[in-house]
Amino acid sequence: MADVQGLVNELATSLRKRKVEGSRETARLTAELLRTVISAQKLPSPTNQAAALIAAVRGVGQRLIAANPVELAIGNIVRRIFHIIREEELSLQVEGLSLSTQGRDRDRDEEDDKAFLSSVATSQRLLPDKSPSSWTLKHHDIEAGNDLIEDIITCHEQIADLAVALTLGQSRTVKKFLRAAKKKRSFQVFVAEGAPKYLGHVLAKALAAKGLQTTMITDSSVFAMISRVDVVIVGVHAVMANGGIIAPVGTNMLCPLYRNNQEVLLNDMRCPSELLSFGEFSDFMDFSIGSGASLLNVVNPAFDYVPPELVSLFVTEIGGHNPSYIYRLISDFYCADDLPQQQKPAS
Repeated sequence: MADVQGLVNELATSLRKRKVEGSRETARLTAELLRTVISAQKLPSPTNQAAALIAAVRGVGQRLIAANPVELAIGNIVRRIFHIIREEELSLQVEGLSLSTQGRDRDRDEEDDKAFLSSVATSQRLLPDKSPSSWTLKHHDIEAGNDLIEDIITCHEQIADLAVALTLGQSRTVKKFLRAAKKKRSFQVFVAEGAPKYLGHVLAKALAAKGLQTTMITDSSVFAMISRVDVVIVGVHAVMANGGIIAPVGTNMLCPLYRNNQEVLLNDMRCPSELLSFGEFSDFMDFSIGSGASLLNVVNPAFDYVPPELVSLFVTEIGGHNPSYIYRLISDFYCADDLPQQQKPAS
């Protein structure tokens, strides 16, 4: 366990220092670490094994979330692992009951049989010797964790396969999607440069190198170009339960609607040095006050919130979905007990 704690400390430190960039990489590292945590757990008791695994994962997950609260992928992966543990435990319990009920009630039709087994397994009215062994449960959890990691690594390729634009910054998924779309139809891509990091330059060069007709535009030109495009395709940082998205800053300006009250649910204020060098910033220091007080505040948010009414379609590795369908995906990926309760507005 000492080695596992070392890995936890290492990833927590990297998250805290923002050395891990992007939700995909964060999700992969989190899933790999939690797989290691599960593998290292010793479960001598024949009962409550799933609860012990969930407790171990929750402890590590809380540390990682605290290290970088604005990276929603961490909490999502923790909840996915919770769901995997519960599903695998239920599957093993139902399998054990299925074997024990062979030869009895053979006239019961298949639908009633499944309902019977599910209800008994859910209520956990099992004999101790029917509980899954420690090794069996952990083995199934690890295998399911491997599948989750593989999905994280290859999701952009699966999304690209669904490709039948205007885009912002750089996204590996968007890049592969546009490359795949080129094989099926001819189109032109406008890429906003995405200041101050100008990651749009990287995407535009990569698309042009693959033969796509690509035009680089400044961020301030988006409003002028929006009327000429048929579709806006962007990679997102996180998808909210209501169908809204957290995406790289500047994404909300791609929507051809006026919104005076932009809602920002969660953001990460980046270092001012991305916008101004220290030499430029020092010109605005007032050294008449102690060691120097700044006369200039530099705000550098990392994300925009785009509400669901401005999103037309989500393209995922399992197909396209309307924002109103997100609640169904959430119920498939997570257990209801692990979801945060929606806070009621103050009266």
